[in-house]
Amino acid sequence: MTPSQPRRGRPRRTGSHLSVRVAQTVLGGAVGVVWLVLPGMTSGADVPVAIKEPTPAASTAAVAVTAEDGGRSTVDLVLPLVAVGAAGAAAGYAYIRRVRRTRDRTTPGGASSPPAAQSPPQPPALDEQSCAALVAADDRIRAARCELGFAEALFAAEDTARFRRTVDGAAAELAAAFRMRQRYDEGVPQEESARGHALAGIVGRCKEARGLLDSASGAFEGLREPGRASGEALVVAEGRFRELTGRVGAAEAVLSELRARYTPTATTGVLGNVEQAKDRLLFATVRLNEARQSADAGQPEQAARQLRAAEGVITQAAVLLEGVDRLAGELRAAEHTAPVALAAAEAELARARAGEAHGKEEAEGGGEGAAADAGTGTGRQVVVASSDASPGELHARLLQAETVLASIRRQLPGPQPPDPKPGSRPEAQDSHRRDSPRQGSHTPDSDGPGPGGSHSDGQDTARQDPAGQDITRQDTAGQGVREADRDPIGVLRRIVRATAPIASGQDGTLQAAALIAARTATAAAADFVETHRGAVGAVARTRLAEAQRLLATGDPADRAPADAFALEARELAELDVRAHGNPYAGPDHTAGVGGAVLGGVVPAEDPDGGTPAGFAGPAAPPAGG
Repeated sequence: MTPSQPRRGRPRRTGSHLSVRVAQTVLGGAVGVVWLVLPGMTSGADVPVAIKEPTPAASTAAVAVTAEDGGRSTVDLVLPLVAVGAAGAAAGYAYIRRVRRTRDRTTPGGASSPPAAQSPPQPPALDEQSCAALVAADDRIRAARCELGFAEALFAAEDTARFRRTVDGAAAELAAAFRMRQRYDEGVPQEESARGHALAGIVGRCKEARGLLDSASGAFEGLREPGRASGEALVVAEGRFRELTGRVGAAEAVLSELRARYTPTATTGVLGNVEQAKDRLLFATVRLNEARQSADAGQPEQAARQLRAAEGVITQAAVLLEGVDRLAGELRAAEHTAPVALAAAEAELARARAGEAHGKEEAEGGGEGAAADAGTGTGRQVVVASSDASPGELHARLLQAETVLASIRRQLPGPQPPDPKPGSRPEAQDSHRRDSPRQGSHTPDSDGPGPGGSHSDGQDTARQDPAGQDITRQDTAGQGVREADRDPIGVLRRIVRATAPIASGQDGTLQAAALIAARTATAAAADFVETHRGAVGAVARTRLAEAQRLLATGDPADRAPADAFALEARELAELDVRAHGNPYAGPDHTAGVGGAVLGGVVPAEDPDGGTPAGFAGPAAPPAGG
């Protein structure tokens, strides 16, 4: 039976039922009317009867007959009315029941009323479909950017501008999809039906992003084809390859210096970058040679496929090497910012303490004295910043912040003069006194809790080394640093987190500290996802997209959440990579193929004969495979 048959059959059955009910009602009414009129018709005949003298028995019989006639006339009036009412009630009940069944029915029929609002739970397949769509669209856009970068190096800007706009438009659609997914993971919206619509919207956005790239992929291939045929594209890729190969040694030296200067936690994000870059460049060597051989043999399609694979791993090698240099710069910036940020945090703590005292004295009736002790505006600012906390909770926050800052102060060395004299620092350290390092003088610091005294505490801690080794050195800015126990970015992160519950949020130094921490974490997570996208799932990419969105707003209030999302993204991405593994490790496979598969450059199903990722689409095995 076809689906359209119920739609034709049900209205006919509905009409037939109604006609039967109406016929029954009419028939019942007719019977009742006949029954009501019949006694009058039979009693109208006046037949002459002989009058006789009645006997007693006859009188009794006549009375009985008369009584019987009177009772029969009452029944004749009541029963037709009862019959008509019963028939009408039966017909009405049948009609109401039919209407209710028609309304409750969810299958198509003759009912004009919509079905009851009922939203069954969304199947898990829709959630999985949205995650797969996010990963596919993200991989596609990353591959398109990679290939577009090589095209921009070969052609004029006006020739590639339209493709850059296409990629940016697709990236905007994907960003909207990631934002929808983030809100979905946070429980917005809450209604099941709305959540199903949100998942469908994510799939639609991803499809729109891929559609934008599809619409321009043919023209882009037409743009690149002459360069590939002439060998110019291969020359560009080989030049980029040689440049990166020459940077490997410098990156190794930078990484070695970072590992010697800072703690493992400070450099853990780039520890394997150089080795992975070597692996990618090794794969690029193989693919560039094969592309050259295919071009010489007159096999342009195979040469283009090998060239695209080489371009993909060359781009990832650049990301890995640039990550080392970028981290070195961020660590230097954090190292110079940490003492200033700590001083600003201690100032915020002092204001919060003054505000707490001000609040206590106001509660005790001494508000004017507390306001005077708090200074101009300091007490008021802290009270406003912590207005949502009870006095006990505020006190606990202050104790927590004070403990964290004191711990950082003990680990952080103080500033030194720009051009210190040789031996001046050891003299200050051997004195075992709270000496101020400013201007090269050694005058005792005041008794107040100023930053200078705390800086000396940090110097004393830095001086004591169980191994008896020299653990301090002068850098170009005259800043004393510990060589084997420092994580400046981690210090900034701890300072920002410690002061967040008590700070007013207006201090520019703390805002700069939060920016360095968030920027470093977001860049590290983005590099990891870019170079391991063959194994990273949708959740990690969603958290990374949210971190990038918050960081791009420029709002200082968004920097701490961006940092948290970036750290979560990196952690989730690493879990995905560990769960994925590397089935192409070992001598039985082409050199570097494992990294190329992990990076999503070539398909895992057929890394040698499959189509590499590019503007036209993601990495895919051969059509017949």
